[in-house]
Amino acid sequence: MTLFVATNNAHKIRELQDLFPGTRLRRPAEEGLLFDHDETEDTFLGNSLGKAQALYALVKAPVLADDSGLCVDVLGGAPGVRSARYGSPDEGRTVLSAGEKNELLLREMSGRTDRTCRFVCAMTLVLSEHRFVSVQETCEGVLLESPRGEGGFGYDPIFLLPGEGLSMAELSLEEKNRLSHRGRAAARLRAVLESLEADP
Repeated sequence: MTLFVATNNAHKIRELQDLFPGTRLRRPAEEGLLFDHDETEDTFLGNSLGKAQALYALVKAPVLADDSGLCVDVLGGAPGVRSARYGSPDEGRTVLSAGEKNELLLREMSGRTDRTCRFVCAMTLVLSEHRFVSVQETCEGVLLESPRGEGGFGYDPIFLLPGEGLSMAELSLEEKNRLSHRGRAAARLRAVLESLEADP
């Protein structure tokens, strides 16, 4: 099966390709489409579904979209759906680097003892205008006091998986795909895709 992915982020495409082996993932740009959907919803699910439906309206073919981020309990769930735009002074037109966002968050958490947090991923598969499947998964963790590890991206270096004793950035790709929020959500949707291929 071929799925269009509601993103312009090449890194996300590469990560998703590992999570959906045997499925051809295509960016809108491959069809000559300029796709830019504003994430204006206040939930990951709302943003994921909105992006998927907006791209489906353009390509009229199966679409995959996700919205994900980091939620810190003591900060009331922030950065949350604003994870990608966290710290931006102008609603995301100027985006901080991953390192800058991590430094900002660690400064905000300075002196706080409750450091529980989670990654959240909402992922949506749109098959037709009125037919879609959405899943949302989490990965529970603790915010570190300084970055660890060279792998992953985004907030991975400051996110500790207590059961593993490693940051998300210290995991191998195989471990990350098995344990992460995105890996768990993708496993749910892979099962849906397999059932569709067996009985469309």
